[in-house]
Amino acid sequence: MRLLFKAKFQTVNTIKYTSNTKYINISCFLDMTGKVFTFPRESNTDHVRLNTGYDKSLSVLTICHRSFTDLTRNHALFSLATPSRSNDIMIYYNSAPKLVEPHFCDAKAGYGGLDYAPNKWHSMCSTWDSNVGLIQLWFNGQPLTRKLGPGSTITGQPIIILGQDQDSYGGGFDPSQSFVGMMTDVHMWDHEISPCEIQKYMEELIFTPGNVLNWAALDFQTNGKSLYRKQCFYRQAAD
Repeated sequence: MRLLFKAKFQTVNTIKYTSNTKYINISCFLDMTGKVFTFPRESNTDHVRLNTGYDKSLSVLTICHRSFTDLTRNHALFSLATPSRSNDIMIYYNSAPKLVEPHFCDAKAGYGGLDYAPNKWHSMCSTWDSNVGLIQLWFNGQPLTRKLGPGSTITGQPIIILGQDQDSYGGGFDPSQSFVGMMTDVHMWDHEISPCEIQKYMEELIFTPGNVLNWAALDFQTNGKSLYRKQCFYRQAAD
């Protein structure tokens, strides 16, 4: 076991759900360092919407995130839709062929042979450059094969969702594709960050945060039973 960091254990208030509990959307803008989003059940309602003030078109980008789940079925890890395309960006686990699939502009690349084991933290970074038409996935510190991607551009107001796959702009959620587990350290850049920067992210060293999404200055709304809380435990590095 490699200890990535040590967090002080402290009391965290728990939320008890009862038949009379009312769920409301909670909007926040804060530093999420040391915190996780928790998605506690399979549903077509629980999700987190990430807001960004970025209003330019995207033809090159990088997305990084860490996740923990016991799911072995299909599930979405990241979903960005625009009015013209519901899968402008999606990071998806396809359980039948056991592939992690980065989608860009409705085109996808499949990566198999990965140790995407349940009940472990996994770190992923996906890069896409439409100018050269290439997609690449980094998985738990390892760069994988560059694959053919679309030579297109993402335009229009984006809706970014964690916890669900958008089959329509801002909706169309299917519980069988929902994410159940924890997610943290979500960043997005409007360029392909260097392999050195990706490695720093993977090893939880100091790196340049995302300029489209920045986990340390995140604007978001929780919906349904999704919530965020302090990450008061040791995280084991994936092999």
